[in-house]
Amino acid sequence: MKREVPGSCPICESETKITEIYCKNCETTIRGEFELCKFCRLSEKQKYFVEVFIKNRGNIKEIEKELGISYPTVRNKLDEVISTLGYKLEKPAVNQKEILEKLSKGEISKDEALKLLSK
Repeated sequence: MKREVPGSCPICESETKITEIYCKNCETTIRGEFELCKFCRLSEKQKYFVEVFIKNRGNIKEIEKELGISYPTVRNKLDEVISTLGYKLEKPAVNQKEILEKLSKGEISKDEALKLLSK
């Protein structure tokens, strides 16, 4: 079974550091404090999402199909990955498609949709 270095503590969820590296071949041990790569910070679910995203070349429709999730959920998962990788997210302009999708699903009222679309 392949075990990966956890990017966060399984107890308190704080960022972890690597303090020892060992070579099985020559039995060299290196001690110190080493940073994890950005992608090591992603949870298993986030890594799977990134894999599906790359496999589908970022095609949102294909990602929706493969994961069985809606457009807003794909966007939310992508925003979560971007944030976990350490990038700041700009507040996007009004997403008309997302608002209309929420309206059609009954998640928001007609008045709420009109208010959001007028921003």
